[in-house]
Amino acid sequence: MGVEGCTKCIKYLLFFFNFIFWLAGCVILGVALWLRHDPQTSSLLEINYDGQQAPSTFYISVHILIAVGAVMMVVGFLGCYGAIQESQCLLGTFFACLVILFACEVAAGIWGFMHKDTVSKEMINYYDSIYDKAMTQSVTADTEKKRAVASVLKVFHETLSCCGKGEGTSILTQFTDMLGVTDLCPSSGTSVSCHTRITELFSDKIYQIGIAALVVAIIMIFAMIFSMVLCCGIRNSPVY
Repeated sequence: MGVEGCTKCIKYLLFFFNFIFWLAGCVILGVALWLRHDPQTSSLLEINYDGQQAPSTFYISVHILIAVGAVMMVVGFLGCYGAIQESQCLLGTFFACLVILFACEVAAGIWGFMHKDTVSKEMINYYDSIYDKAMTQSVTADTEKKRAVASVLKVFHETLSCCGKGEGTSILTQFTDMLGVTDLCPSSGTSVSCHTRITELFSDKIYQIGIAALVVAIIMIFAMIFSMVLCCGIRNSPVY
């Protein structure tokens, strides 16, 4: 091909980073699909009681991540092909796509940092409303409503291995279970607050997303630099 010397080295470095970028897209897509279909989060976020659906903010973020992973795979392939073919047009298109992706990632990162506690707070509020309804229904005579709300709350408790909104309510709920008034706490008999479990669950997921985004951002910066250097090298090459 036309480029020689250091520019040829840049060409293969760009191919390498684009291949890593393509692999990162595959990983992000895989992680996003795992987050979307993870049994623990799915069982909580698909809960519906009395027309009240669990908060979907987390799923919105995951769907965006799926789209980003798919686009990264396409752009990574475009960059690899452009580097091997030494095509200024493909490399320019690749650079433009990277700039757009990088800007979107920075904007998403800022938004995510500002709203990092939103998902867990929404889910905690939803859990509290279900818990309050379950405890209220436990003293009413409406057996059907009592059974319905108890089954929804039991999903939370069994999935997260927790019981109650705090230490006091955990003990209270275990006590009412012992008396046979309710059947809400998990079979493991844990007294851990569900507020704590919910916060830990979604905080861990958000940190995983953040680490993946940081790694991808670093790869994108190097890919943008190398693509521009290679593009300039191709333009200045005597063969072209």
